[in-house]
Amino acid sequence: MLTYEEILQIPPYSLNKQFKDKLLTEQLLELTRHHAQHCREYKNILDATKFAENSVRCIEDIPFLPVRLFKDLELKSVSDENIFKVMTSSGTTGQKVSKIFLDKETSALQQKTLVKIVTDFTGKARLPMLIIDSPSVLKDRAMFSARGAGILGFSIFASDRKFAFDEDMNIDVEGIQAFVEKHRGKPILMFGFTFMVWKHLYENIIKKNITLDISGGILIHGGGWKKLKDEAVSPHVFNESLKRVCNLSQIYDYYGMVEQTGCIYMQCEQGHLHSSIFSDVIMRRTEDFSVCDIGEKGMIQVLSLLPKSYSGHSILTEDEGTLLGIDNCSCGRLGKYFKIEGRLKNAEVRGCSDTYERR
Repeated sequence: MLTYEEILQIPPYSLNKQFKDKLLTEQLLELTRHHAQHCREYKNILDATKFAENSVRCIEDIPFLPVRLFKDLELKSVSDENIFKVMTSSGTTGQKVSKIFLDKETSALQQKTLVKIVTDFTGKARLPMLIIDSPSVLKDRAMFSARGAGILGFSIFASDRKFAFDEDMNIDVEGIQAFVEKHRGKPILMFGFTFMVWKHLYENIIKKNITLDISGGILIHGGGWKKLKDEAVSPHVFNESLKRVCNLSQIYDYYGMVEQTGCIYMQCEQGHLHSSIFSDVIMRRTEDFSVCDIGEKGMIQVLSLLPKSYSGHSILTEDEGTLLGIDNCSCGRLGKYFKIEGRLKNAEVRGCSDTYERR
């Protein structure tokens, strides 16, 4: 069986379904064994569901956990003294949050994996980075929110970085313009959560009539669309509006969650979200959890080869999506590609990683 370091040497979108399914089934089954041995709560769940290891023939047979369990249980497969950091999902006031326990090995592999995925879209060179957020989200380095984890993860692509807002979320117009001018002629990487980019950058640019020419810039954003859809801001309107006011040349959305940090699903030039060789998605029918056909909407199950310090390698989310195809996207990347349809009806109302409350 390949080690994870060996898998990292494989281009992230280069394996067809046959080879990828074999690799993932083998690796995910080994992770299932590992967590059953090192996490009592996970072992109890497998026993209660009468999981039989010899029943696994493909990735669809790997047992999954509902994402909400991470709010109620501490599903860690490492000792307390080996916990390097704890990441939390965002939530509105009073809601429980997921706690994800990382050791140094898992944290390091998350970063390496993120690099392999993102550089397939942006190139390998580090770029000046404009972070569409406030430095206050990075105050506690031992416990990160989804926003903080995202910023820290993407900061590894930065040759220089600038936060767009101050500690109180006021836009730093002069600082942004000076940063853009300092790196004039180079592509600038912009990163932020979707709602933050729209409400706190775009709307301020319009309201204050700010000039912000980031020609050749690349924007990567993610973290949920619900609030913007409520305001009738579609992905098309979002992209065209940001391109118009900033002269951006490339905008990439991505799908990801704190429960599987590192294995994000980047949106290609055709507007499709892609799974890499480090992860996969399965759409399941709500009535019986059977696997949906291509083109059929269902609950999204996400699988990742990364989680070793916690049992998050196979998770049933509360999101709905549609599998659009396998190995045949016109962007040329192999693997499954899909779209997000929204939240499941009657799913718990929660804050996405774009949650922001003014202090």
